[in-house]
Amino acid sequence: MSNRLFGTYYLFKAMVSRGHEAVNRQIVKRILYLILILGLASAAFAKPASARPTHPTHRAHVAHVQETAPARHHMAQLRHAHPVATESKVVVVRTRSGRLRRTVLVRHRSYEHFSASSFTNSDITQGDVTTGEDPVVRQAAIDALGNMVGTAVAIDPSNGRILAMVNQKLALSSGAEPCSTIKVSVALAALQEGIVTKDTPVNLGGRFHMDMTEALAHSNNLYFETLGRRLGFERVRHYANSFGLGELAGWNIPGEQLGIYPEQVLPESEGGVGKMCSFGQGISMTPLQLGALVASIANGGTLYYLQHPTSQDEVANFQPRVKRTLDIANLIPDVTVGMEGAVDYGTARSLHANFNQLPILGKTGTCSNNGTRYGWFASFANTSHGRIVTVFFLEGGRPTFGPKAAELTGVFYHNLWDHSYFAEKATVEPVSNTASAGATTVSQ
Repeated sequence: MSNRLFGTYYLFKAMVSRGHEAVNRQIVKRILYLILILGLASAAFAKPASARPTHPTHRAHVAHVQETAPARHHMAQLRHAHPVATESKVVVVRTRSGRLRRTVLVRHRSYEHFSASSFTNSDITQGDVTTGEDPVVRQAAIDALGNMVGTAVAIDPSNGRILAMVNQKLALSSGAEPCSTIKVSVALAALQEGIVTKDTPVNLGGRFHMDMTEALAHSNNLYFETLGRRLGFERVRHYANSFGLGELAGWNIPGEQLGIYPEQVLPESEGGVGKMCSFGQGISMTPLQLGALVASIANGGTLYYLQHPTSQDEVANFQPRVKRTLDIANLIPDVTVGMEGAVDYGTARSLHANFNQLPILGKTGTCSNNGTRYGWFASFANTSHGRIVTVFFLEGGRPTFGPKAAELTGVFYHNLWDHSYFAEKATVEPVSNTASAGATTVSQ
């Protein structure tokens, strides 16, 4: 084939040399060179396979991929962690020029399996003692819960009276992990100790900062892990106990069980004090304990023993009992602005789907344990008429979570609004420390 190509080349060259003026010399030369190159290329590819080299003559420039030590450590932890969160694998690519490029190779999500049901066909109110409760408040809570597994507790923050307690068996149980509702206690402790103010930007890594208002509104775990480590376990535990965690919230309420606040810090292998402060890992809190704490915020700092009247005589002769007065009056505005943000634009904004007539302040919580998911929402209506504290606590599967508890709470407030509840109550001064006037301070 090569001989034929060379023959053609010389033939055309001879034609040009003979003076064929009709053909441009420059064009002919370019055509000849193109034919020659194509011919040589065809000849090269026509070689038998045996004549081709079995290995490339030059080594390709291959990037060397090596995981950093932190990445290897992180992936080792993920192999032993509970398969709930998103897992990502990060590596460092070192090119031949020495430049580094971080890249995500794989990202996948695994889901926790929940064995508990969020709904029930049975009557969760069976066995409740209701004679001394407010019938309007109780019915509003029952209608709001519907067929979901959970409990609702409504409290008058001005005196500690339990106005309604739906599904008392669950409400009086030993409780569950408080999830992100523990952040309220940690926020008050950090403010009291001067660790931060509500506006202090806390560095959460790199250039990312967040203040307390946004951290409460969006329930940021890393922010409260950071506060917890700065406070240390002893101070965190001291304030939690003073706010009523780890002790009975009620005054002689039959069947009330104790929520547990551990005496030892959680091991670092399980998250240490950081996890205890971000979502209450290792802590057991009851709906009554959370309700008493939020009531003290709503009334200006008085921690009442909660009382559950069981007859009309007990209602008529009700006498508030003060457990202790908390030195938090000047801290309450710094915390409540974040709780209001949670409802307006944060994790509890689902409440507004059912109620927006009054400002509501609250905190959500979502976590799980052994196949059961928990959904918390503690709140109060920030109004001078009919101020009421509510705790909705749900148990179940995937449909159970904090924002769902907030949504049901919105239904509860809407039911009360429809019954003119907030217009009928006597006037109570907004967030003040006068609520304990006339009450008896007792110890138990």
